[in-house]
Amino acid sequence: MAKLNSTKELDNLRNDLIAQWDENKPSVAICAGTGCAAFGARLVVDAFKHEINQRGLESKIGVLVTGCQGYCERGVIVVIKPEGIFYQKVKPDDVAEIIETTLQKKDIIDRLLYKDSETGKSIIYEKDIPFYKYQRRIIFGNNSKISPVNIHDYLRIGGYSALSKVLNGMKPDEVIEIVKKSGLRGRGGGGFPTGRKWESCRKADGDVKYVIVNADEGDPGAYMDRSLLEGNPHSVLEGLIIGAYAIGSHEGYIYVRQEYPLAVKHFIRALEQAREYGLLGEDILGSEFGFDVKVARGGGAFVCGESTALMASIEGMPGEPRAKHVHTVDVGLREKPTTLNNVETWANIPLIINKGWEWYTKIGTENSKGTKIFSLVGKVNNTGLVEIPMGISLREIVYNIGGGIKEGKKLKAVQTGGPSGGCVPERLIDTPVDFDKLTEVGSMMGSGGMIVMDEDNCMVDIARYFVGFLKDESCGKCTPCREGLWQMHAILTDICEGKGKEEDIEVLEDLAWTMENGCLCQLGTTAANPLLTTLKYFKEEYDAHIKEKKCPAGVCKALIQFSIDKEKCTGCGLCLLKCSVKAISGEKNEVHDIDTEKCIKCGICYDICRFDAVIKK
Repeated sequence: MAKLNSTKELDNLRNDLIAQWDENKPSVAICAGTGCAAFGARLVVDAFKHEINQRGLESKIGVLVTGCQGYCERGVIVVIKPEGIFYQKVKPDDVAEIIETTLQKKDIIDRLLYKDSETGKSIIYEKDIPFYKYQRRIIFGNNSKISPVNIHDYLRIGGYSALSKVLNGMKPDEVIEIVKKSGLRGRGGGGFPTGRKWESCRKADGDVKYVIVNADEGDPGAYMDRSLLEGNPHSVLEGLIIGAYAIGSHEGYIYVRQEYPLAVKHFIRALEQAREYGLLGEDILGSEFGFDVKVARGGGAFVCGESTALMASIEGMPGEPRAKHVHTVDVGLREKPTTLNNVETWANIPLIINKGWEWYTKIGTENSKGTKIFSLVGKVNNTGLVEIPMGISLREIVYNIGGGIKEGKKLKAVQTGGPSGGCVPERLIDTPVDFDKLTEVGSMMGSGGMIVMDEDNCMVDIARYFVGFLKDESCGKCTPCREGLWQMHAILTDICEGKGKEEDIEVLEDLAWTMENGCLCQLGTTAANPLLTTLKYFKEEYDAHIKEKKCPAGVCKALIQFSIDKEKCTGCGLCLLKCSVKAISGEKNEVHDIDTEKCIKCGICYDICRFDAVIKK
């Protein structure tokens, strides 16, 4: 394909692609994102192609290999189009039957259908599955419609039409004004108004300016940005080009962690295609605007998600933050004005340009517009990536989309905002999810991690885990963060091991205050959120650990003791057989006993006892 030299040529190409597309042609959309790839998606893709070729059906059945479709735990996901039949957990051995039964005979294979967790009934269509039904997938939904490595697919669904609109007569200030009016706030965690950031950077002194995609997604269990880059890289790139035009930048970067090989591969492919079609480089689409993008790979340091640490890393220096009195929109990468937004923020831009800021402001709440993609994980029945309108409650996410708590257990808390976020207790489950409301209850939006916890989670241990993660990820540049996290983690470890003292609580609160007010970057200033929210909402668990030397959830090993209920024990001998340290004694068909001195508290006796005779307290 020759380079496109005008917006008219782009529009003509798009119209040709749409005319050639038969939306009624039977096809299979196979998820091949990282999650489904782990379940063997590539083998399923190969099996479909082989079977279709063997049967001579190449012209009658299409195969679309997509990025992540969101419902990761159900992989490999296969959607039969145009009907939208949703098959889950597909294996290569299922492929021939799908082709013959569903694609040719138009019958349904019940065993591959999703089963409703409440009624047990099979649900045929993707749109009717609760996980999808209650979402609003305006950003993430296109993942299931296109191949991430085929620019024609993106163009066919309207890709680069926003860029065409911008370059065909819009002034940079007009673009910025639209973004400002949309109310779009940064999706990377801070929630700063995107339009205001762009405006400040445009007005900053200097002829050289940079734009950066922050794809350094380091939250445990979070993979929203990775899945967008894997499944729809051109949407991010188009938003970045528009932002560069508005700001006056001619050089951009994407900073992506090395642990995202598929995302890197697909984005590099998108860059190559965009250059080939004249969407990157000099005189884009025949305009006088030139712009290009470089890929910078990060080594996986969590702190490099912070803007100034990220920029230092791109420059080849250690990823350490600097003081915030100098803003990066004035002095950023290489001491030039720089605008940095995360993957999801950039992906919103084409949508806002095409549909208008008025449309966008109708989604969400007064101060939090649009949708947000969350990684819903933990003790919830349906896990995966969910895109919801701002303002929806945690209850709706957990119970409508998530399908409730696993094994019918009781919800204890929802942790939002990544390792620096807070734990929202069950009694506040009706809290709306937006930037302001989550902050009010001591948590934060963050980049989009959402971990559901049940009655079996120990909140002291949860605080210790997240503080430990941040301790290991601290760059160590400032003393309050470097030393504060070490001390905080040591005290929490003592409490979990039964060595806690009542005065520890006051020390922890003092450390939290010092870090909040003395650290250089957001890693340190927000690091105490898990501690502070668990102290605020679950103080009784701290008291139990410190005063009674008990862990109510039965998680902290040092505070657990196993014993055998003599009324229930049948003397089957299974626990004795499985105990690796020979801490259990007893004859066959007689009551057994546990030597607490030998017991290493592995819990295998508790897990395997069929008569509930082993007691954990």
